[in-house]
Amino acid sequence: MSARHRRDSRDFWLFVGPLLLGLVVFSYLPIGWSLYLSFFDARGTVTPEVFVGVRNYADMLGDEAFRSSLLTFTAFAAGIVPLTYAGALALALAVDRVRIAKAFFRSVFFLPFACSYVVAALIWKTSLFSGVRSGVVNSVLGAFGVDPVAWTGTADPPLYWIVLITARLWLQLGFYVLLFLAALQRIPRHLYEAAWLDGAEPGWQVFRHVTLPQLRGTSVAVLLLLLIGAFQAFDEFYNILGDARGYPPYGRPPLVYLYYTALGSGGQDLGRGSAGAVILSVLIAVVTLVQGKVLGFGRGRER
Repeated sequence: MSARHRRDSRDFWLFVGPLLLGLVVFSYLPIGWSLYLSFFDARGTVTPEVFVGVRNYADMLGDEAFRSSLLTFTAFAAGIVPLTYAGALALALAVDRVRIAKAFFRSVFFLPFACSYVVAALIWKTSLFSGVRSGVVNSVLGAFGVDPVAWTGTADPPLYWIVLITARLWLQLGFYVLLFLAALQRIPRHLYEAAWLDGAEPGWQVFRHVTLPQLRGTSVAVLLLLLIGAFQAFDEFYNILGDARGYPPYGRPPLVYLYYTALGSGGQDLGRGSAGAVILSVLIAVVTLVQGKVLGFGRGRER
């Protein structure tokens, strides 16, 4: 090996090594240990000795509360995925048409994404959707003679979904706006000129037959990221619905349920919690692969 190759190899490991080490220590080892714990009776310990095989998996799959948490995820995903996709695409199309201060609008939309989910959840809970008259939303409703609404404490009808979905929508919308903006700027202008020459009317026809097909790859990636993110929802649920009395029995997504199973004061059952985490990981992988297959993720562009 030449001196240049040795130098390049050394520089490569200097840059990549710390990241790779952090990935192994903080990601791969915990995942492997969680898989190990899932086959043991690990109540209140991370060094179990009693092997139980797949009993933890059977217990989790037979747990009605765990299955209910998956239904909670389904309801959350059904709301947040299409809203974020449609909102991000609409805002990206609007910003793409702006001729001045485009960088300003990109920055404004991206700023909420840099905000902590915990901070945003607390703002949503204590300032905007507070259950007292001083909350911003209740103050507006009060001006029209509407009594204060307990947004996070009302399960029938489930008004807490409004708080959860609007918080997540505000937080993540800007990131996907930037993804769509980057994709829009890569669309060749001659495609639009050809569409106009063929008689396509500006607006819906051009969007349907030119813009949307060219955004196919980005759309698939955005939908995959949104679905995975919905599976992993925790901060806004835990901080908006939880309080000093604990977490209510409704609106528990999988990660919140697993948190209380593995780290709750009731038992700290790390074995069952790890089994649930493995089941959730496999479910995310399967759903992602199926969605990618249906939407054509990785498929070459059709001629």
